Amino acid sequence: MKAARFHAPGKIRIEDVDIPQIGSEEILVKVKVALTCGTDVKMYKRGHPKVIPPIIMGHEFSGTVEETGQKVANKFGIGDRVAVANSAPCNSCFFCKTGKPNLCEHLLDTLIGFSVDGAYAEYIRVPAPIVRQNTYVMPKNVSFEEAALLEPLACAINGIDAANIGLGDTVLILGSGPIGLIHLQLAKLEGASKVIVTDLQAERLKIASKLGADVVIDASKEDQLSRVKEITGGLGADKVIEAVGLPQTWELAFQMTRKAGTTLFFGGCPSGAKISLDTERIHYEDLTVKGIFHHTPVSVLKAFKLISNGRFMGKPLITEEMPLSEVEDALIKMSKGECVKIAIKP
Repeated sequence: MKAARFHAPGKIRIEDVDIPQIGSEEILVKVKVALTCGTDVKMYKRGHPKVIPPIIMGHEFSGTVEETGQKVANKFGIGDRVAVANSAPCNSCFFCKTGKPNLCEHLLDTLIGFSVDGAYAEYIRVPAPIVRQNTYVMPKNVSFEEAALLEPLACAINGIDAANIGLGDTVLILGSGPIGLIHLQLAKLEGASKVIVTDLQAERLKIASKLGADVVIDASKEDQLSRVKEITGGLGADKVIEAVGLPQTWELAFQMTRKAGTTLFFGGCPSGAKISLDTERIHYEDLTVKGIFHHTPVSVLKAFKLISNGRFMGKPLITEEMPLSEVEDALIKMSKGECVKIAIKP
């Protein structure tokens, strides 16, 4: 089969590799759609300390079941249209047992696209823990493109749950990339009365408006802090979600949070990055500052339900499609902010 293998930062090669062999509790999926992701862009540009090349990248995908292991043949049939998350917890480590499966100590055992060959290929082997916990048969009304959004939607649901948005809240989202646009929709579903979205890309802000943003701020033309204070009567937003992943936007998100509000740091900054926060504000203004990472089986299930019932609009996030042979070009294009997500079709 053809596969896009990561060999070193800035080096992806389209190669002929063997179709994966599966175990008795695994499934083989014929990839129909694999989506580009900001995490893939970061890995392509600078590698990853826990990734040992060569590895097939790609972890947001959907497809059809090509082969089933003997022990899961009663759960999945040949031809089933499936959406698959990119990992599953062990359910036995300290963090799994204490209600934080997203921090599972054995996450790398199943992490597709990092320690397990990913979906920028014609076929993918789905590890047994993911088959058991985080693989779903999608109804026929759901496209492969929408189904491939299961993983990022699940991550955002984990984040939106942590933000604890209440009815009538004013929510500010920094960044209208894929994750910001997903959080926008989820904030509306949670009952936010006003959602403000900021970005430097005018085209992305247009998509945010179409998806229900009440106010969009072009940070290349306006001062974000002043504008948000103006919109909120000088208070700041009730809940602020940082979906960019830069130290300066982390600090800005904190500055735009009102007293007794919550700042959620969703975007991952480069390793070792440091930020400065006003501890007096945290203490005397009763602020909540949270980090959030990855997804859980519960958030994956919620994502499956939202995609299946049509309450989540995924198609606007996928702005174009490209063949597997052009996956490197797709990642470069995404790194330049020239798209939201690209559907790679093997």
